[in-house]
Amino acid sequence: MASSLLDFSKYENINSKFEARLEPRGGNITFSNSGKGGDKKYFNLSLDTFLNCLRDIRSNIIEFQGHEAYVEKEWRDLGSTFYTDKPANAQSTVQTKPMFATLSKIIMWANSPKLDHLDPESQINLDPIYIDQAIEKINVLAERFSPNVSSIEENNEIINIKEEFADWFIKQEGSKQNYFSKFFGSDRGKLIEELSAYEKIYEKEFGSKVFSFPQVESLKFIDVLKENLYKEKGDFFEFSKAKSNHMPRAIFGKNNYLTFLKNKIENNGDINKERTRISIVGNQVKFEITSFRNTCKNAGLVYTDNLTTRFVSSLLTKPFVILTGLSGSGKTKLAQAFVQWICQEESQYFVIPVGADWTNREPLLGYPNALKPEEYVKPDSGVLDLIIQANNEPELPHFLILDEMNLSHVERYFADFLSVMESKEQIPLYSEGTVDNGVPAKLKIPSNLFIIGTVNIDETTNMFSPKVLDRANTIEFRVTQDEMKNFLGNIKDINMDALTGKGAGMAKSFLDMAANKSFDTTDIDAINDALVKFFGELKKTGAEFGYRSATEILRLIHQLTILDDKLTTNQKIDIAIMQKLLPKLHGSRRKISPVLETLGSFCISGDPKIITEVFENSDFDFEGAEVLYPLSLEKIARMYNGAVDNGFASFAEA
Repeated sequence: MASSLLDFSKYENINSKFEARLEPRGGNITFSNSGKGGDKKYFNLSLDTFLNCLRDIRSNIIEFQGHEAYVEKEWRDLGSTFYTDKPANAQSTVQTKPMFATLSKIIMWANSPKLDHLDPESQINLDPIYIDQAIEKINVLAERFSPNVSSIEENNEIINIKEEFADWFIKQEGSKQNYFSKFFGSDRGKLIEELSAYEKIYEKEFGSKVFSFPQVESLKFIDVLKENLYKEKGDFFEFSKAKSNHMPRAIFGKNNYLTFLKNKIENNGDINKERTRISIVGNQVKFEITSFRNTCKNAGLVYTDNLTTRFVSSLLTKPFVILTGLSGSGKTKLAQAFVQWICQEESQYFVIPVGADWTNREPLLGYPNALKPEEYVKPDSGVLDLIIQANNEPELPHFLILDEMNLSHVERYFADFLSVMESKEQIPLYSEGTVDNGVPAKLKIPSNLFIIGTVNIDETTNMFSPKVLDRANTIEFRVTQDEMKNFLGNIKDINMDALTGKGAGMAKSFLDMAANKSFDTTDIDAINDALVKFFGELKKTGAEFGYRSATEILRLIHQLTILDDKLTTNQKIDIAIMQKLLPKLHGSRRKISPVLETLGSFCISGDPKIITEVFENSDFDFEGAEVLYPLSLEKIARMYNGAVDNGFASFAEA
């Protein structure tokens, strides 16, 4: 019975164009339609099919969120577009509501009793935390089913792992040493027989089975196995030494079985990766920006409400924010303050000073060791470990602060990050199966990793390209005369420790807000009119914006509305212009001055003489009632005067 099951692959396509294969794992869910049109119809899909659906939803959570209420056409389109599992894809188009209801029930079951109030026929909870819990529980359930359970009991796990490794080994051809054909005559049965013999000798000496891979403490198991394999004495050593080319040790070693096990962990396959989890702070509450502001004041940090709202809204809109402006104006301190406030562990954030000698990605992502191919050298900065932890802890925000980001050319060391921000692909680090120290072959930049860059402008720094600016919200820091006067009259020590972990109870709410990519707004007509006007004028100097920027502007305005419902439409448009449209604007006086003149006229009501009455008027009140967009108008005036004085102007200035 066992062998016929194991050999079923021979019959998958025999004498038939229709595929029929035995899956390595089992377990099914039977579900039905409502039967309103007659007799009920029943359907049966595997646990792995539903697991794949959940993973597809999680991977495309931005596309699914906003569709929590059942609408048949929307869920039919979502299923046909994003379900990679073929049976699920087919069923989602013809049995849309039964599939929807079943997925909703699975999420409810996995998170019981929290979601028991839901009506699964009309609602589904798409909170990433709940989906992750469902994925984990379905995966555990599927592990309990196997084609061999009924016929093989005690040795089931050993045989499964051994068979799977044998197939991997055959495919790899013994890590290109042709071991399979040379020493086993290309006979799979002979290979498995030899593996069993090797294991018996190993078990006799060390008291454990090579192919009984534990579900927990798996990394420890690999370390012990490696240590035992490379001992230069003992029964297993003598047994291996007597074989040609130390065959047993070579097959169990770093290029074969050890690599196979590490690949399973990295790919989150049948064996769950062991890791130390951070216990999330209890009593999670709704995110409130006033709490952050008050804690900053208690710590001795004074920022305007407008600035903190812009900063947090920008992070929520897209996890890449650039802080530029006057040196010593509090850019890095604001970033540090927020991450210390919302993070519960120091391991959730790193502040990395960028070096002028950064010419590639190695300071951030490390590199494969050319002298030791099995080793990947991690960077001293700790950035790689931060990203790996962010992937392992999706329910916690993580932050990378790049201080003085433009001290080196950003595109040289940051190109991989810029690319995957849009493509959502993974960054390749090394060739699969070559590294043996726990670093994944491909690195995902997860949605819970937020990158903040601080920028100073002087003769030692480099300018940003449009490619960088287009992917970020850029916030300029300025210090007014009144702000300086207030600071000098109230100087006190800054206590950063007063911030630590105070907002950790809002971390989940913060991530939920960041996952909301909606741009619904009641004042859309006024916003669109303003954007179209600015687009037309910016196009004259080659600084027009594309669809991505337009979408992100609308999302920024939406997040601003959520954080501060007292902001007017014009205030939100002003912030969007300042952070997303003006940063790319630069050029010679001849090229840019006419454009700045027109843009300035868009920022004020009436028909003033924009140059003489505004730009050249040092007493002009940018907060006056006639000014529509004060932040933008003041910046445009400075850029215009800079172009006149220097013959050139750009958004970034010293």
